[in-house]
Amino acid sequence: MAKWTPEEKSIDRATQEMIRKAERDGVETVWDRLEKQQPQCGYGQLGVCCKNCMQGPCRIDPFGEGPTKGVCGATADTIVARTLERMIAAGAAAHSDHGRHVVLAMYEALEHGAPYPIKDEKKLKAVAEKLGIETEGREIKEIAKDLVNVAFNDFGKQDEKLIKFADSYANEKRKEVWKKAGVEPRNIDREIVEAMHRTHMGVDHDPVSIILHGIRTSLGDGWGGSLIATEFQDILFGTPQINRGEANLGVIKEDYVNIVIHGHEPVLSDKIVEAAQDEELLELARKYGAKGINTVGMCCTGLEVLMRHGTPIAGNYLQQEMAVVTGAVEAMVVDVQCIMPSLVDVARCYHTKIIDTSDIATFPGALHIKFDERRADEIAKEIVKTAVENFPNRNKQLIQIPQYKSEAVGGFSVEAILDALGGSLKPLEDAIISGKIRGVVGIVGCNNAKVKHNYNHITLTNELIKNNILIIGTGCWATACAEYGIFLPEYAKNAGDSLREVCETLGIPPALNMGSCVDCSRMLVLADMIARDLNVDIPDLPLAGSATEAMTEKAVSIGTYFVSSGIFTHLGTVPPVLGSKKVVDILTKAAFDVVGGAFFIEPDPTKAAKILTEYIEDKRKKLGI
Repeated sequence: MAKWTPEEKSIDRATQEMIRKAERDGVETVWDRLEKQQPQCGYGQLGVCCKNCMQGPCRIDPFGEGPTKGVCGATADTIVARTLERMIAAGAAAHSDHGRHVVLAMYEALEHGAPYPIKDEKKLKAVAEKLGIETEGREIKEIAKDLVNVAFNDFGKQDEKLIKFADSYANEKRKEVWKKAGVEPRNIDREIVEAMHRTHMGVDHDPVSIILHGIRTSLGDGWGGSLIATEFQDILFGTPQINRGEANLGVIKEDYVNIVIHGHEPVLSDKIVEAAQDEELLELARKYGAKGINTVGMCCTGLEVLMRHGTPIAGNYLQQEMAVVTGAVEAMVVDVQCIMPSLVDVARCYHTKIIDTSDIATFPGALHIKFDERRADEIAKEIVKTAVENFPNRNKQLIQIPQYKSEAVGGFSVEAILDALGGSLKPLEDAIISGKIRGVVGIVGCNNAKVKHNYNHITLTNELIKNNILIIGTGCWATACAEYGIFLPEYAKNAGDSLREVCETLGIPPALNMGSCVDCSRMLVLADMIARDLNVDIPDLPLAGSATEAMTEKAVSIGTYFVSSGIFTHLGTVPPVLGSKKVVDILTKAAFDVVGGAFFIEPDPTKAAKILTEYIEDKRKKLGI
């Protein structure tokens, strides 16, 4: 096959520039590795390859000319369903473990003096009251301890009752649907463990029951682990409020010590942002010839600090290697999730140090500075100092920073949206009922190297806002929109007439950044609040979802809990399910009858926008609005 051009790999000019530089510098990137993988395994793409035991790997011939069963007798339907459930379990584990780490940070602060003061006492009390914890006349520390215990209990309780967070946040109509379908999550960890047990050789062979448990596992993530992560992060680090920041590789500064914080957990990144403002470290940077210390984000950690502090974000998943290729990054500090192992190899071509910090994510060849919440400030300063001391090792001939960046308005937590609307969702709901806003689509993150970088995100968003559909979203989608200028109020000129009028009246962009991928829970909370106000269930609303460049197992879990929450959800990339017609029918048709939502797959974002718009208009008709 012909080699892909930079323009075929990304629509972003900064990324295109760095792809060309990487080629000149002899650096292999994610797109080079994808090209070397061609053609990729067709059995794997269809989901009909099973390696769950050592009698395999077994594969089913999709054309019916070869094997129709694995060695144990498993059919394509069973194999595909098991593969899907294992992806959901892995994705739920990733986001829920993220949530656990934040709860543990609060626990360490309360019990052992870890330097994590509660920054949003109002949010602490609001969450506690929602969960039935008494707040009147009580010390903040005592309320926080009770909240930690509720969260720990949701991770590990052994009864059959719905987890407390889901029970407290979801409306009664939705909970009744879950109860009737037998998919109420009872314990966040239990559902993940049971998913792995069910898909072990010789256990569950029925694709229907396997997928139903996948739904249960995803709900434990969306209305459990991810929701816990978001709420606890807001309490510890501050609930995001509307602010401005900058996005794209142009936020890297040539005359500064550049530290890129990459990964997902603000337990680390918030401390790096603080440490980079330490006067002794700033003086050390000046001693080495730098003007100062420039901390920028990457991927979802970047969105966390952008949302809370206005810290610039250098890029999303497919731009992480590109940041190193600038030759001006002293350190890339990583924790967990979406971090390419290739970063160590790319960094060897420059002076950049890759610093891994998590006990569960070690990168061979990186500098290991493991993070300990009890010594958070001390370790954060050690990391920043390491970056500062690396500044003199730059090769100035290799430095090339793309001069592309855009301003972006972010920080649209549910609380910030309520504040902007005067304390109530009624202005938004009135705009939806009147038709000025035809509906809302929640777009979630991921880049996928199989898709032209950011193309699907930007095209789908533009097509939907033209149809007067408000967009909310998270993750790599949010970074793409920030880079493209979509998160500026003036971008509303590209929206349909009535959405533009609403945006201009409120002073908001036509698409709202709600945070990192774990913050998809904010979208669930917002949808539930609107459903309660209108006295309907979530599936009745003119609301849909999209994962237009889906890549990770987390995206599979997110998509499944969107569907399980009653949201019609678009996938722009094809998960490994097409080898089973039965599984496809369950996901795209039968799921409507069970949970009120379903998936549809459409790689073309323009066609997907048309389907989403038609769905929203149909929901408006049924609601009589």
